[in-house]
Amino acid sequence: MRRGNQSSVSEFILLGLPIQPEQQGIFFTLFLVMYLTTVLGNLLIILLIRLDSRLHTPMYFFLCHLAFSDISLSSVTIPKMLSNMQTQHPSIPYEGCISQVYFFLFFAAVDNFLLGVMAYDRYVAICHPLHYMVIMREEICDFLVAGSWFLSCLPALLHTLLLKRKMRRGNQSSVSEFILLGLPIQPEQQGIFFTLFLAMYLTTVLGNLLIILLIRLDSRLHTPMYFFLCHLAFSDISLSSVTIPKMLSNMQTQHLSIPYEGCISQVFFVLFFVAVDNFLLVVMAYDRYVAICHPLHYMFIMREELCDLLVAGSWFLSCLPALLHTLLLFRLTFCAENTIPHFFCDVNELLKLSCSDISLNELAIFTGGGILTLLPLGTIVASYMCISFTVLKVPSMKKFCKVMSTCGSHLLLVFLYYGTPAMIYFFPSSNNSHIKDLISSLIFTEVTPMLNPFIYCLRNKDMGLALGILCRRVI
Repeated sequence: MRRGNQSSVSEFILLGLPIQPEQQGIFFTLFLVMYLTTVLGNLLIILLIRLDSRLHTPMYFFLCHLAFSDISLSSVTIPKMLSNMQTQHPSIPYEGCISQVYFFLFFAAVDNFLLGVMAYDRYVAICHPLHYMVIMREEICDFLVAGSWFLSCLPALLHTLLLKRKMRRGNQSSVSEFILLGLPIQPEQQGIFFTLFLAMYLTTVLGNLLIILLIRLDSRLHTPMYFFLCHLAFSDISLSSVTIPKMLSNMQTQHLSIPYEGCISQVFFVLFFVAVDNFLLVVMAYDRYVAICHPLHYMFIMREELCDLLVAGSWFLSCLPALLHTLLLFRLTFCAENTIPHFFCDVNELLKLSCSDISLNELAIFTGGGILTLLPLGTIVASYMCISFTVLKVPSMKKFCKVMSTCGSHLLLVFLYYGTPAMIYFFPSSNNSHIKDLISSLIFTEVTPMLNPFIYCLRNKDMGLALGILCRRVI
């Protein structure tokens, strides 16, 4: 999002270590051996922990994540250094430099958080040995690890944005904020719509928090399906919280501006949580496929390690498209116009404000959007086709009803999540396409996450039973 007239700096030169030319071979071999030892040694730790059931304890669970983080941290910097030493081509692209900064800070922060978590684990083990298994139960361990990875995104993104602010090159315009026009609501209707959207947002947050609470408290819900649903509920809360509070604040205060850095952050987190939802829906479809098509092997296939890997992969992989689109936005130049006719910083609306070449951004949106929409949707359709073939082999009304009770809630969620983007990107545009886009975005960011608790609590027998037990405990 470079603004105004700028110089042509498109790459940086990494001078590397102050090593004499005749010593390059020796140091290259030394660092290569150290890097391979780092990767293979930490992979060995992960493999041993996964294979030996005696190591399935909180301490080794945290150590497994620390080993993966160490591999990633080394891989961000060392391969490039080794390549530079061999090829004598020390340049790194502008976007590559920013990406390296982000991932270096991200994995360094993960290491810090995990070391803190491991210290807490040792404290509980030594100071409260009799209560260790109660305090460091599985849910707490999952929460601590997920929190470590998620919170590490924040300082990495913050420093990257601040660095990008310093790295704006050449003379620039005075655009330091954007104006969010919000929804086209008449002034006399602001109060009604504010109350409506506030009630919907609170329902979204409280309803999805209720799902998380029920799953955590009821041991009967400690299954892969509800483990994935718990993460989906948290992602829905986060997605709504990225956009709706700012929209509500604008409706009340009429202070429509959002800082340059705040707009970029909003773009990143909207794309991030949308991608998380997509990946989790695929994971949930795979879980349903295994449960119905391979019921005898379900507990073996969907074991705890695989569930953790699928969820961690969903969160981690979601960072990549979000970071890609954010970095590509950094490349753009913004001139005088800074008004966004939307209630949040939408990528497509930002591209319309740019006065530079956006062809690369459009290509990334087209390819990335296709991959993140068609590939997950295709996987879900394939899963349910396999489920249908399994059911039709021995057709019976009882079996059909059982399958619908198992998959009905997920199918409805899939329809809601993929129906709205389809309306935005695949339906032909009309004269009121802007209004249609606003309504679709509002449905996707607020209505769909709000319906998630109702779909699962009202249509799912186990969730309804858990809700009834919780109500009786409270009363």
